[in-house]
Amino acid sequence: MKNLFCVLPTMLCAITFTSIGFQSNHTFAQEKAEKPRGDEFYVIESIPTPEGVVLEGGGIEMMADGRIAVSSRRGDIYMFQNPLQKDPAKITNQLFMDGLHEVLGLAEKDGWLYATQRGEVSRLKDEDGDGLADIVETISDEWEIDGDYHEYAFGSKFDKNDDIWVVLCLTGSFNSNSKYRGWCLRVNKDGKTVATCSGIRSPGGIGANVDGEIFYTDNQGPWNGTCSLKWLRKGSFQGHPGGNKWFSETDAIGPRPKDPMSGSRIMTEAKKIPEYEPPAILFPYKKMGQSASGIVCDTSNGKFGPFKNQMFVGDQTFSWIMRVDLQKVKGHYQGACFPFLTGFNSGTLAIEQAPNGMLFTSGTNRGWGSRGTKPFSLERVQWTGKTPFEVLNMKAKHDGFELKFTEPVDPATASDVSSYSMPTYTYIFQSSYGSPEVDHVDCKITKAVVSDDGLSVRLTVDKLHEGHVHELHLDGVTAKSGGKLRNAVGYYTLNYIPEVMGK
Repeated sequence: MKNLFCVLPTMLCAITFTSIGFQSNHTFAQEKAEKPRGDEFYVIESIPTPEGVVLEGGGIEMMADGRIAVSSRRGDIYMFQNPLQKDPAKITNQLFMDGLHEVLGLAEKDGWLYATQRGEVSRLKDEDGDGLADIVETISDEWEIDGDYHEYAFGSKFDKNDDIWVVLCLTGSFNSNSKYRGWCLRVNKDGKTVATCSGIRSPGGIGANVDGEIFYTDNQGPWNGTCSLKWLRKGSFQGHPGGNKWFSETDAIGPRPKDPMSGSRIMTEAKKIPEYEPPAILFPYKKMGQSASGIVCDTSNGKFGPFKNQMFVGDQTFSWIMRVDLQKVKGHYQGACFPFLTGFNSGTLAIEQAPNGMLFTSGTNRGWGSRGTKPFSLERVQWTGKTPFEVLNMKAKHDGFELKFTEPVDPATASDVSSYSMPTYTYIFQSSYGSPEVDHVDCKITKAVVSDDGLSVRLTVDKLHEGHVHELHLDGVTAKSGGKLRNAVGYYTLNYIPEVMGK
């Protein structure tokens, strides 16, 4: 039995459900205990999912009561009880809601669970405490859907102003056949919706950095030579003009920006189009994945290892997680990306972090395939307590880069310029699909100075190249203890060269 009603004061449509027809609580151990994966630093463990349910997890939310909510591309939301317990096989789950439309974002606020569906942001509540959603309310449906498979909608967590940021895929790769496709909208907890950015192509995830700035991942295609991490600066144009016709529907961010010129370069167009915000991070194609996805910032204050306040980004095709270290130069974000962890069972999609530092990730291989061979997955990642020898961060200087490491380097190898190499390249900014690496230049590292404590190295480069990825190889660098780098490569997207004072 369903009781339909409308909550007129807030203009929200709502549905109240009884528990008839919902599945009861599930407890399933895996048929065969699966050995943890990963390495000596980070361990990947599988979490049992409901029997007979295809849980292609599109969103994960750490609930205030300690449960995690996991949404499915197929429209289900499940609650997983005691997800931090030592034995993942003992984690239980219960259906919270079904019948939704491809939920690719979850966020909790004031006792409600907000779900970003393909066509709306909704909120759900369990009023009688039986674990099942009793009320579903439409908060915002200010955008439209055409029925095209590509019209995904990814929703963020709440920001400091109680807004959910929604990034809307285009209709296919090239067009915007439905209102606001190719845009970012902000939706507050009561339904007010504000157009925020244009120029989006094909998001794979959305999340905040440690300062609360919102970023999303966009994927290779028209006007995107490779996958990237982009800063959703309010009022900005993100590069794909396909959705810019919807400036006729709003004046929230000013007039329509000038279209970029196909065949140009990113920074050439950034100098011509003030609204254009160049990608903060370019993930070199097939070197750093092929389908950038979920985003989470490590705010655990050291409970997940040495990468405090850095961002972790998934890749659906490569079934792995990358690490991002951001830097702000001349008012814009840019920075370095590094490999982090591979071996997930399916294509990594959503990522969430628990207060104890543990990462949860869900996966799917539907649509694009993945290195992880399973059709879906729900997994968690724990730090073992052992610190890997890694490049902790990589910061641009006016004449090179400063590297910091997680443990002291060997001064002899780290001061030897032959321990490093740095090819650079960029991508064609064009309306056709993707781009090869172009404009190759090999940077010559002329000096490497190791700090007294051995934790940093200052590299001087003969010439930096604006708008290029600077691909740093450190194969010859070893730790003072004798160990090798866990990952001996990093990729810095150098859109802006710092002034002498580093700003």
